[in-house]
Amino acid sequence: MTAESTVPSPGAQPWDHGFSPVSVLPARAAGGFRFPLGRPPARPASPLPLLAADLVAALAGASTLDAAAHRPLLVAALVSGALLLRPHATRPGPGVLDELPALCGRIAVVWLGLAALLAAYDPDRALGTRTLLLGWALHAAVACAGRGLVHWRRRVALLRRPRTALVIGPAATAQRVAAALLRHPRCGVRPVGVVAEHADGGSGLPVLSRGEEVERALIQNGVRVVLTVDPAVRTAQGPLLRALAESGCTVWELDADCPSYEMREQLAGFAVRRLDLGSRRRGNPGKRLVDVLVSGTLLVLVSPVLLVCAVVLRITDGPGVVFRQERIGKGGRPFTLLKFRTHRPADEHEAATRWSVAGEVRMSPFCRFLRQTSLDELLQLWNVFWGDMSLVGPRPERPYFVAQFSQAHPGYAARHRMPTGITGLAQIHGLRGDTSIEDRARFDNAYIDNWSLWQDVCILLRTAAALVRSTGS
Repeated sequence: MTAESTVPSPGAQPWDHGFSPVSVLPARAAGGFRFPLGRPPARPASPLPLLAADLVAALAGASTLDAAAHRPLLVAALVSGALLLRPHATRPGPGVLDELPALCGRIAVVWLGLAALLAAYDPDRALGTRTLLLGWALHAAVACAGRGLVHWRRRVALLRRPRTALVIGPAATAQRVAAALLRHPRCGVRPVGVVAEHADGGSGLPVLSRGEEVERALIQNGVRVVLTVDPAVRTAQGPLLRALAESGCTVWELDADCPSYEMREQLAGFAVRRLDLGSRRRGNPGKRLVDVLVSGTLLVLVSPVLLVCAVVLRITDGPGVVFRQERIGKGGRPFTLLKFRTHRPADEHEAATRWSVAGEVRMSPFCRFLRQTSLDELLQLWNVFWGDMSLVGPRPERPYFVAQFSQAHPGYAARHRMPTGITGLAQIHGLRGDTSIEDRARFDNAYIDNWSLWQDVCILLRTAAALVRSTGS
């Protein structure tokens, strides 16, 4: 199931721009820091005002239906249908005119559906054309008025208290975008600084090139929005963006030149899209529920196999069947990982610092069989059931290697945003054994940024298929 990848190549360089991801290690002396994690995530606008406007509109329309059909249950059905089919805002700062076609169309669907149900149930009480048109018109008019009032109040509130933002990218491009946003205060975003490696010497907002400056701007200005203005920023500054998302910021990707994707949302005329870096879903209770149910079931089913392996291992290799080793889990917290013992290190130093024993010649045939079939990993189901690990997630590593890899590879520490796992996206893509740490970190972070329960199911199925034809690690 698992085997760790190779030690980083000698040419790997640490991230030296002064920014540090939310690390599992103490901050480095040279420019390292932690973003403030105590801030709650920025809350989106409450849906309650729009729900209230839709409810009032549905009741207004239902008044005509109640007078014509005298059926309170149909009034309730109309209200429920109108609320379920209500259009949602798809871009920042929408107006009622933007929603008008969808709003009127969905209200018409609700009324036509209600009329069809009533005609099928009691043809004598079918709604007439006049009632349908009057009910639809009154419903739509009140809905437009109510939602227009809600949107107007939100725009006024944003104009009075705009959301402060940092703009990340090449200094010249970032300053141009910041100036455009400041010229259009109605967009509700006010840039307070530019994050760039080097200042271009021009005028404009302060250029923040060191980690301490970014942290200070984040706290003093209450920054809640981050705008990236260059496609390369997401790759080059991935750890920084993830750290900002962890601190409660909303990260947007903005196309400063020509749109390279369908322009579904806009900000001061720029095409934008929100980057979901996974910060809102990593604590999903569904993942933990699946872990408990699946690991508990598997422990019951494979308990005979575990017993046989333990007995044979005790007979062939002597006492000390279970191997315990400290690993680093979510948030940098250590835990004790369980495995069947397939190798006896010479001392504690070797156990903590030796990279792999896959080619160990002193291993007995049965121990080699356990490693080739990944049966030695089955005891980690206890770690999953207990909550130290998950079924799917980045593979946990020893503190010694976590320290090395976090310094050499910017994205490695960010893997610890999520519980570690028995298998993961990196493993099903062949990153087992002596493979690239950089590739491992990239796949693990991609898994976290795009996490879903269905993705976990797919990874588990592919892992099971790989075990059937596995030759071991």
